[in-house]
Amino acid sequence: MKKILVACGAGVVTSTSAMNKLQEELANRGISATEYTLGQSSVAQVESLANDYDIVITTTQYDNEAINTPVINGLPLLTNIGVENVIDEVVNKLGL
Repeated sequence: MKKILVACGAGVVTSTSAMNKLQEELANRGISATEYTLGQSSVAQVESLANDYDIVITTTQYDNEAINTPVINGLPLLTNIGVENVIDEVVNKLGL
């Protein structure tokens, strides 16, 4: 099972919206929620949590060379502009 961490500034509202959109879009592609689990955090927590996840999606700009987990910019999950590209990247990086 693949593990996805979704992070935003405070780790509550924006990441929840992004997670909901991510789940919706993955379901639209026929990817079952049983194939992945979601975690939620603030961007401040990403460095300490990233190694426990296969991929990190952030709704803010995030660059940290201290982590080895792939990070995807998830802002399109909130704006609905470029969502397909984000979902393509998630699917490709996770092999779903």
